[in-house]
Amino acid sequence: MAELRIADLTKRFAGKIVLDGLDLVVPSGELLVVLGPSGCGKTTLLRLIAGFERADAGTIHIGDELVAGPGLHELPERRRIGYLAQEGALFPHLTVGANIGFGLRRRPDRDRRVGELIAMVGLPQDYARRYPHQLSGGEQQRVALARALAPAPRLVLLDEPFSALDAALRQAVRDTVAAALRQAGATAVMVTHDQAEAFSMGDHVAVLRAGRIVQHADPVSLYRRPADPVLARFVGEAVLLPGTAAAGRAACALGTLPLAAGAEAEAEGPVEVMIRPEQIRLTLPGATGSRPAEVQDVTFYGHDAVVRLRLPDAPGLDIAARLFGLDVPRPGQTVGIAVAGEVVAYPA
Repeated sequence: MAELRIADLTKRFAGKIVLDGLDLVVPSGELLVVLGPSGCGKTTLLRLIAGFERADAGTIHIGDELVAGPGLHELPERRRIGYLAQEGALFPHLTVGANIGFGLRRRPDRDRRVGELIAMVGLPQDYARRYPHQLSGGEQQRVALARALAPAPRLVLLDEPFSALDAALRQAVRDTVAAALRQAGATAVMVTHDQAEAFSMGDHVAVLRAGRIVQHADPVSLYRRPADPVLARFVGEAVLLPGTAAAGRAACALGTLPLAAGAEAEAEGPVEVMIRPEQIRLTLPGATGSRPAEVQDVTFYGHDAVVRLRLPDAPGLDIAARLFGLDVPRPGQTVGIAVAGEVVAYPA
């Protein structure tokens, strides 16, 4: 497996910029998830890396090899990349074993390698004799991953590989795919619009917006310290309140709250304070450090619930709190609310 390095990558279609001077590094053996809404350039990025499209500017290195640059476009079949599409795209007339072994025709250890890969993606060995139409959607994606990994590519690309699966299947297939990539030691880039997929699978997550990477970080840092308010809302629910920052603290409608480490130097004066709904705790009315609030409505999900709250001294300002499903108040009830942990503030 090899490190992927992209510098100043630019792509236009019909004069419209799709990728705009994009820079990205994926260390060897790491899974990077590129997260972004539809139309932001995610699939175009994969197609440029794979060699299916030509870049208008910039460079792409896979390991020490330059595969795309000024006057250079290495053919896709020479880049040694495994590609997993949304639908898997298995050969319908070939068995599972023949699909996985398609790129291993001349290897003397072909059968052994196919068996290893079937086990790696969590399928029984007798599946080697089945055909794609005899498999579920999740099983087909596992076989497609095994086929992509079979020739030991330098890099694996995954294009929204779980989008066609039922919700009940996604978690199990995600877990299997992530485990197989780790076991293979693969360097991989996956694109998705699903925040849960990005956070649960990626060693790092890069958020793509309008053809540019707006933040590249590990999942915890990205969720806790998003680069701007738009990103804060995109990667999860966010409570955004006007406030004032000074001396490492931010004063807002929920009190004077400590800023996250490093954020105190970045925010002074008028700010927008970002609080995650799970940071908001419900207390008894009048509890020390709390603010009174009235419960407006409750959306119950079983394991947890989202409670909408209104502050009597801030009309028109609704606050969302995420609570365990066992701790759900009633609409109309008066409660106290307090904020746990540090917050992030953005210059207003």
